[in-house]
Amino acid sequence: MSIHIGAPEGAIAPRVLLPGDPLRARFIAEKYLDNAVCYNEVRGMYGYTGTYKGVAVSVQGTGMGMPSHSIYVHELINSYGAKTLIRVGSCGAIQPEVKLRDLILALSASTNSSMVSRRFEGMNFAPTADWELIAKASASASELGMDIKAGNILSSDEFYGDKPESWKIWAKYGVLAIEMEAAALYTLASRFGVKALCLLTVSDSLVSREETTSQEREKTFTRMMELALETAIGTGI
Repeated sequence: MSIHIGAPEGAIAPRVLLPGDPLRARFIAEKYLDNAVCYNEVRGMYGYTGTYKGVAVSVQGTGMGMPSHSIYVHELINSYGAKTLIRVGSCGAIQPEVKLRDLILALSASTNSSMVSRRFEGMNFAPTADWELIAKASASASELGMDIKAGNILSSDEFYGDKPESWKIWAKYGVLAIEMEAAALYTLASRFGVKALCLLTVSDSLVSREETTSQEREKTFTRMMELALETAIGTGI
């Protein structure tokens, strides 16, 4: 048992999906996992373990933002032995060709946060995904007939900033979308020698101003969930 996860030893699988929304964690467990057991309700941050196609998989809500996400990732790795961690989140598109509900595979995660640079005494670190997970996700997407967009995304510390047009700077450099967690996930995975990947569904567009509802974000991003599960069980731990 760790500070923020009330699970006994052995209750969490080596393969873990990481939605920010704990209700999305519950939805994934109930829809996709066989014999799912809830191992955590601390702070309302649901965590479940079950099996998917006979392989043990856990799904743990992490909350919004890198500070919250980092707490759960750190404890999953260091207290429970998680080896493969796949974020399944939502994002805002900042390129015109990236449309609502598109799937994005985050090869790397730029950030405006000091959480990463602080670790390197002000120097820059390039947080990137694990190659084996990238390759498996790409292959699985093809097998499932899913189109994906792959590239750099931005992990932002701000949702409501004082400069609402600042995303355009990142867009000029080809960044596909904005979310709030992946840079921390990739940095911690590098630090502790585990595998990590971030899969995203476009929930809104800063270009077109289209957006989905909270209920849609919780329950309808099923292509991303299925791709994440296939990727998780398709690689070595």
